[in-house]
Amino acid sequence: MNTAPGAAHAAGQPDVSVVVAVYNTMPYLTRCLDSLVGQSIGQRRMQVVAVDDGSTDGSSEEIRRYADLHPQLFTTVRQPNSGGPAAPSNRGLELATGRYVFFLGADDHLAPEALERMVTMADNCRSDVLLCKMVPIGERTVPSGVFTRTAPVIRLVGDGLPWALSNTKLFRRALIDEHRIRYDETMPAFSDQPFVLEACVRAARISVLADQAHYFAVRRADSGNITYHTGPETRLRCAERLFQATCRFLGPGPLRDAFHKRHFHVEVCQLFGPDFPELPPAVREAVCTGAARLIGTYGDGVVERLDARRRRVLELAWRGDTDAVCAHLAPRDPAPTSAVRLSPLSRTPLGRWLRAPSTEPPVTRP
Repeated sequence: MNTAPGAAHAAGQPDVSVVVAVYNTMPYLTRCLDSLVGQSIGQRRMQVVAVDDGSTDGSSEEIRRYADLHPQLFTTVRQPNSGGPAAPSNRGLELATGRYVFFLGADDHLAPEALERMVTMADNCRSDVLLCKMVPIGERTVPSGVFTRTAPVIRLVGDGLPWALSNTKLFRRALIDEHRIRYDETMPAFSDQPFVLEACVRAARISVLADQAHYFAVRRADSGNITYHTGPETRLRCAERLFQATCRFLGPGPLRDAFHKRHFHVEVCQLFGPDFPELPPAVREAVCTGAARLIGTYGDGVVERLDARRRRVLELAWRGDTDAVCAHLAPRDPAPTSAVRLSPLSRTPLGRWLRAPSTEPPVTRP
């Protein structure tokens, strides 16, 4: 049963808890916390849970300064560094008391009315998960398709959700607690995606608030965001966990394939970025071997639907031809589109492999 905002406030429960996992995010942290202190929803209706994951750059002192200025607003904790955002996010969840919980990156910040408008829409629409429109700052990339319009309800697939799996969303805390949805602390990268997928699969209603910018996603000048500095072998291991999570929560079929396509398009193909040729030969070989394993296990009916450039990279990786991958990634003079020739996948070794039976793990339905 939903709790009306007035009743929640009368009982002393905040409408929303904002969890901020912090690790060495100065000076961006100051703007992040400023954006929370100034929220139009008012400090009596919100809680900020700031979890310092062993920062060494002054972030700890900055959190303490804000907590001293706003003791009724902030709940703070400091813990030894865990190596990723999963553990501090879980700790924040344990301390959250609001009807809703929202995860805000410590590099990022919110528009002044963001929380008030999200809570109002979630209450009016009875949303279990609500996405707010994100815009990039610097060279950060954010999804766009899912934010083309405000919608009281969207589908798991068909409205852009598979491309918007970051945890920067409003979640009904009762849903999270009921199913004990938590972050996988063994994943230094991408740990928010299985969390979000499970919440969305279990949600009765997913909504989007997209009439204006609410969330400002910042690409740090030093590219210090954890997504950008995690090593390729770790990213490969975590990408495999994404495929496993999708199989755990979705049975075979178009829904699962849509999320697998996203993971090949983004997480797997990003392993073959401009820095791939500069990696040590053993690491390049390990990345190709790992990508080939993912293609063989999860690529049937999915890899064929990627664009020609990504499909070609994965074909070469599947063959284990690291030199060809490097050559394909090397800068070259622009060539007319008509000069680009790719064999149909059905006539390549990759295509023959993809037609073989896959060996996916058993499905556990929610």
